[in-house]
Amino acid sequence: MESYLVFKDLAIIVIFAKFFGILARKCKAPQVVGEILAGILIGPSILGLVGQTDFLSQMAEIGVILLMFSAGLETNLHDLIKTGVKATLIACAGVFVPLICGTVYYMCFYGFAAVGTPEFFSAVFVGVILTATSVSITVQALREMGKLKGLIGTTILSAAIIDDVIGIIVLTIVIGLKDASTNAGVVVLKTALFFVFAIVVGFLIYKLFKIIDNRYPHTRRIPIMGLALCLAMAYVAEKYFGIADITGAYVAGIILCNIRDSEYIAEKMDINSYMLFGPIFFASIGLKTDIGDLNFSILLFAAGFVLVGLIAKIIGCGLMAKACRFSWPDSLKIGVGMMTRGEVALIVTQKGLSVGLISPVYFTAVILLIVTSSIATPIILKVLYTKMPPKEDNAEVIA
Repeated sequence: MESYLVFKDLAIIVIFAKFFGILARKCKAPQVVGEILAGILIGPSILGLVGQTDFLSQMAEIGVILLMFSAGLETNLHDLIKTGVKATLIACAGVFVPLICGTVYYMCFYGFAAVGTPEFFSAVFVGVILTATSVSITVQALREMGKLKGLIGTTILSAAIIDDVIGIIVLTIVIGLKDASTNAGVVVLKTALFFVFAIVVGFLIYKLFKIIDNRYPHTRRIPIMGLALCLAMAYVAEKYFGIADITGAYVAGIILCNIRDSEYIAEKMDINSYMLFGPIFFASIGLKTDIGDLNFSILLFAAGFVLVGLIAKIIGCGLMAKACRFSWPDSLKIGVGMMTRGEVALIVTQKGLSVGLISPVYFTAVILLIVTSSIATPIILKVLYTKMPPKEDNAEVIA
């Protein structure tokens, strides 16, 4: 293929992705949904304006790395410490229950498979997709109601962050175990060694960045070095530990999330992601989504997938919140607040597609889950807060 043709593809992707992203936002839906729909429209399934190429796949990989790096930068470690054990327990339940429910649902739909078979790992991976929580939509809804800084809001925020960390670890283990020749103990050991490496090296890098940040505050060399760290950690994770590169990028963001210029780094990363790499990543999901293979069975699976995804989060997080001595109304609010899905679910799905754990046709189910949860969560939360206001709206967060 002539090299100049990539410019045509990029121009089409950027224009369509942004137009449909704005349209989605006008319709009160997440902008990423519009960008995915743009990819479906311009892809081989409908208009055929853009085809999936190695170049676009590599650009999309950079896009997902930047997204996870930004997610790490936006992590508030102080909030995690404040809510402590409660948020961790809620997050664990928010991973475990959807993981089991998603796996069982897939097997009930397509038949139970023996442990270690490709069908078994496909079923487990469907469960892994359901573990992700998108905190951005819930945060915006709570902020608009003035409930973000209370005990419930902070617990939801912290649990969602921990939830994604655990989900990514589970994803890493499942991908590592997919190869029949892989030893489960080795995968777990490598994962543990990576996080030991990340803690030790991350602490040293954090101290170095803190010195540089104090000496050269708010200069462009800070985000440039941050980007280099992101790419290096993604490479090290995949190359030397067999860990998903997105895990390395996420950890790089967490390493830098507490330096003074973390928001400045996130702002610069957002420019790259918003203008080019983000639209390419989300549009590439649409390009890979093959609606030509859609049939009644897939649509039926998607409908059940959405129901299981929403209910599993409410049950898992809500019951654990009640076990942590929240009231039933507040436990329900926490469960509902944790049921939104977004970019992380798409990133996980994309990773599963790249290693052959799932078929592109199932992107339809994931997109439907994201749209449904994104629309339903703010509405249900508003109703819950109106009908069942918490007794301590302005309560201080307790560890």
